[in-house]
Amino acid sequence: MSIPAFTTALLLANASAGMGDTQPATPAMVQFAPATSGQEVAQPAMPPVAVEPTPGVRPPPAEPAAVVPASAADQNDIIVTARPRSTPGDPLGAVNAQSFEVTQSVDKAFVGPVALAYKKNIPGPIRSGLRNFLGNLREPVVFLNFLVQLKPGKAGETLGRFAVNSTIGGAGLFDVAKKRPFNLPRRPNGFADTLGYYGVKPGPFLFLPLIGPTTLRDLVGGGVDSLVLPMSFGTPFNKLYFTVPRGVISAIDYRAEFDEKLNELRENSGDPYTAARTFYLQRRQAEIDGLRGKRHKSTVPAPELTNPTLRTSAPEPRESEGSAAPRTSPTETAPAPRE
Repeated sequence: MSIPAFTTALLLANASAGMGDTQPATPAMVQFAPATSGQEVAQPAMPPVAVEPTPGVRPPPAEPAAVVPASAADQNDIIVTARPRSTPGDPLGAVNAQSFEVTQSVDKAFVGPVALAYKKNIPGPIRSGLRNFLGNLREPVVFLNFLVQLKPGKAGETLGRFAVNSTIGGAGLFDVAKKRPFNLPRRPNGFADTLGYYGVKPGPFLFLPLIGPTTLRDLVGGGVDSLVLPMSFGTPFNKLYFTVPRGVISAIDYRAEFDEKLNELRENSGDPYTAARTFYLQRRQAEIDGLRGKRHKSTVPAPELTNPTLRTSAPEPRESEGSAAPRTSPTETAPAPRE
């Protein structure tokens, strides 16, 4: 057999073997094999290809994106401006409100239960005696401020009251001076009142932990008052073993005596912070007006006439109490006496 004849026979044999092969065609074979009419050609698996939209054909709607509610989107702004305090005289309203809320949390968790335990376990006469004793220690401060206000009559009565209670009253444990035949009632006064009496404005309102509501004027005045006894008499009034128990007992007794009204404020007032601030400022102005011989009528509703702080105002027993801390409680002072 010649070489061309052998080559032709080999090609025919390979073609016959390929017709009986059941293996699928390779992609290359399908790609180049011409499709005959009516014959389906198997297509190879191809990787996904981005299909351009056909002109005039609207693509299917895309999956809607998650929409963040406006309230959630503005959550930060709401937190920052949740309690705006633009009231004149309260430029630090937002900070004061936060301090007020923290103080209330501490009061509910710790101070309130301790104060109620103190009231339940300490007999009333002992608590009253402690209030009288602490109040008597404040009489020198009251005396000096009446002198500075050029009220010698009131200063003399205060000095007489201090002398009677410090002797006959057993170092102030008993308020003998307010009874007959002395008839010398307690008349609270302080350097903050003196500043207000001479026209110093209260300044910005402040709500401070452990002190409660106050103003810049009252804070400075209370600080000056707290220096009178240590600078005038020295030991023990300048020692921690005296000043710390004095402040703690005063604060706990305040809280114990005012528990009922404090709960009333929390339940009945829509905004306890605003109620406390309004009452405090109005009451302090009433005290200053009283020193000047004027009358000031408070416009705060009765359920809000409270001060929810660690140094909250108390009912009648508060009249005979003193404190080492600055006098910031709105009901610490009695109605202003008449000249």
